[in-house]
Amino acid sequence: MRLMRLFAAALLCAGLLYLMPTARAQETPATQNQGIHVSVDRVNVGVIVTDSRGNFVEGLRREDFHLFDNAVEQPISDFAAIEEPAQALLLIEAGPAVYLLEGGHLQAAHSLLNGLSSGDRVAVVKYAESPTALLDFTTDKQSTYAALEQLRFNLGFGSLNLSASVSKVLEWLGNAKGKKTIVLLSTGVDTSPMNESALLLQQLKISEVRLLAVSLMGGLQSPQPAGKRKSPAANPSQSALEFEGANQLLKRMAESTGGRAYFPATEKEFHSAYAEIAQLVRHEYSLAFAPPERDGRIHSIEVRVGAPQATSPPAVPYRIDHRQAYLAPAAR
Repeated sequence: MRLMRLFAAALLCAGLLYLMPTARAQETPATQNQGIHVSVDRVNVGVIVTDSRGNFVEGLRREDFHLFDNAVEQPISDFAAIEEPAQALLLIEAGPAVYLLEGGHLQAAHSLLNGLSSGDRVAVVKYAESPTALLDFTTDKQSTYAALEQLRFNLGFGSLNLSASVSKVLEWLGNAKGKKTIVLLSTGVDTSPMNESALLLQQLKISEVRLLAVSLMGGLQSPQPAGKRKSPAANPSQSALEFEGANQLLKRMAESTGGRAYFPATEKEFHSAYAEIAQLVRHEYSLAFAPPERDGRIHSIEVRVGAPQATSPPAVPYRIDHRQAYLAPAAR
């Protein structure tokens, strides 16, 4: 039975690679098992800077940024304030828990699609035991709407291999060009092997992919309207611990990439979260620097921002989101 499951998983992966021709065409045998690969000559750091109201801060210059490698400031070799077409992969949990929401969060996800421009590219992947591609990257928003409407959720009890599924999606995106964002719609429940989440966090930490997570737990905890399905009764204290553990996993996953986690509980909060995400996937400052050492080790990254030259009223503290680390090249 186990052999059959492994064979089925292999067929599934092959099918997904067929559905994502861009990633498959760029993959070579030498890089298939390397996951996220970092350039040896240049480290790219996408930085999102927002004010206290969550608005993207425009008008910052190269001299406003200070970039540190292992706490040592490095010269910024390249700088640009960019607003370019986004590549957003929607990774949607399709397990039994989300079935209880009856797809309500997917209706709110239209706020995300409505906030994207005509040039933004979107892909749709669902996951439960493993990820399944539903739609390759496309600028056709009607195709994306259709993919969401046709999404089917697994019933009964089953595996929710969140960490393993995100890891596989990172491999698919590893060699794709341009800005890459995973928008994860998930309860945060993870039945992957115990060490899988730790390995994933390390993988996310050094990747160039930003992950934005939207928790679906709020919808499950909120009182259900009359006629809606309700989850089975559970021990309140045990449920609270499970909810908190799931929330913390989503938060760590997002923050390790310089992304954000959202925990909406109402339809209005879902719409607000998706509307903000639509802005974040487009706007960022692009910084780059040359690795100061070739030691084959993981180096921490820190970015600090000074105030713009002129602000009125006086500048308020900024929120700065960026990748946390990179893998330095090994000595030749």
